[in-house]
Amino acid sequence: MSDTSVQGEDHVVFREVSKSYGADALAVNRLDLAVRRGEFLTLLGPSGSGKTTALMMLAGFEQPTAGEIEIDGRRIDRVPANKRDIGLVFQNYALFPHMTVAQNLAYPLRVRRTPRDEIDRRVDAMLDLVQLPGLRDRRPDQLSGGQQQRVAVARALIFEPSLVLMDEPLGALDKQLREQMQFELKAIHDRLGVTFVYVTHDQTEALTMSDRVAVFCDGEVQQVAEPRALYDRPETSFVAGFIGENNRLPGVLSARGRVTLDLGQEIAVDAVEGIAPGERVVVSVRPERIRLLDPQGRAEVELSATLREAIYVGDHLRLVLRPDQGDPIVVKAPAETGRAERDAGTEVRLGWAARDGRALKP
Repeated sequence: MSDTSVQGEDHVVFREVSKSYGADALAVNRLDLAVRRGEFLTLLGPSGSGKTTALMMLAGFEQPTAGEIEIDGRRIDRVPANKRDIGLVFQNYALFPHMTVAQNLAYPLRVRRTPRDEIDRRVDAMLDLVQLPGLRDRRPDQLSGGQQQRVAVARALIFEPSLVLMDEPLGALDKQLREQMQFELKAIHDRLGVTFVYVTHDQTEALTMSDRVAVFCDGEVQQVAEPRALYDRPETSFVAGFIGENNRLPGVLSARGRVTLDLGQEIAVDAVEGIAPGERVVVSVRPERIRLLDPQGRAEVELSATLREAIYVGDHLRLVLRPDQGDPIVVKAPAETGRAERDAGTEVRLGWAARDGRALKP
C-alpha cells in the first residue's frame, strides 16, 4: 500500500468549502475540516445534512461553490475525479455485472497498464484480504450482498490508493451482516493504514468503526471528536440528541456548575463553555447513567418520579418515568431490577453523578 507512515499529519483539508444549488439551497456551509493521515473519519448526520455532498466534492463528482480542498498539500478541487487516484465504495457496489470477480478487481489495474503478472498477484492478495479466496471466477449475481460488498472494497483498494471514500456502503445489508461487516472494514483499515473517509447516518456504525466522527447538521459540522468524547461530552444539543439516546431537562444556568431546572430544583451539572449565568440551557443525561436509588441511597443529583411503564429489552429494562413536572425521563436499568420497581404508579427516586448531566445551549 501507499506510504502512510506519517500518521497524524493532515492528509485531506477542507478550507471554507461551501456548496449551494441556487440561492435557497445551501448544502454545505463554509466547511473547515482536516482528515489525518491513516485515520478512519466518519461523516455522520441525518439526510440532507451535507455529509454526502462533502464526500462527493472530495471525490470530484461535485464542484465547490467556494473554498478549497487539498490532498497532501495539493489543491484538488478543480482536478477531474479520474485524476485524483482515490478509492471509492458506494452503497450499490457498482460492480460490472458481465465481469467475474477477478475481472472486476483487475479493471482498475488494467486501466493503469499494470503488468499481467502483477495484476494476478494483487487480485489473489485482495481476495485473501477480504476473505473471498476461490471466488475469482464468479459473477456478481452469483454472490451474496456481503460478498459483493467485499469485492467492492477490494476493488477500491487494489490499486493502492492512500485515500478511500465510502458512501453508505453497508446500507443495503441486513442488520446482522451489517454489524459483521463493520468489524471487518475496521480490521481492514487497521491492517492497511489507509485513510478512510466514511459517510453514514447510522450512529452506532459511526461509534463502532471510527477513529473520529464529524457530526453534520444543516450543512455545518457541529462537532468533531473521538467516539467516546462525542458520546460523553457533546458540545451541542443536536449532537447530544443525535448520538445515542438522551433525556433533556430544560432550565437556567444559575452559576457555574449549577442549573435551576424548570421543575423547580437546582442541580449540579457539567456545563459547556460559552454559556453565561442566566441563559436558558438543556441538561442532557444519558438513560444508562441514571440509576434507581435505594431508600437510603444517595447521589449528587436526585429527582423523584413516578413509573409509567417498564419494557423488557433483554439485557436491560427500559423505564419511562414522569417527574413531578416536565417531560418523561427514560432510564435503562439492569434487567434484574426488582418486581415492585416495574409496576406502573410506583414512586421512585432517581440519581446520577453531576458530571453525567451536560448543560448545553437549547
